[in-house]
Amino acid sequence: MDASENLIEPLFDRVKEYGKTSVELIKLKAVDRSSDFLSKFIFQLVISIFLLLGILSLNIAAALWIGDLLGKTYFGFLSVTGFYVLLAIILLLFRKKIKMNISNSIITSLTTALCKKSQQ
Repeated sequence: MDASENLIEPLFDRVKEYGKTSVELIKLKAVDRSSDFLSKFIFQLVISIFLLLGILSLNIAAALWIGDLLGKTYFGFLSVTGFYVLLAIILLLFRKKIKMNISNSIITSLTTALCKKSQQ
């Protein structure tokens, strides 16, 4: 009886250690994935802010230039605003098709990323 207990006890210790190691590995993978996601998100946020500032400056310059051509500054701002209203109407008309294309793109990229992760 003592001999079998001596054999089983190290086995239980190994199983217990394996469980702890598995939990630690899951935690490390979660940290790795979340830090990867967060770094990409912050980078894209910074790039988006700079692009937004650039587009805003370009719109003001275009509005001032068009206003100079038309003789009144506010005509330039009205024309730039009209352009964006027209663009918004066009996007609203095609929103279902645009939404479907974006959804398909996200699904494709996620399945590709998951397949790459599972192969590693």
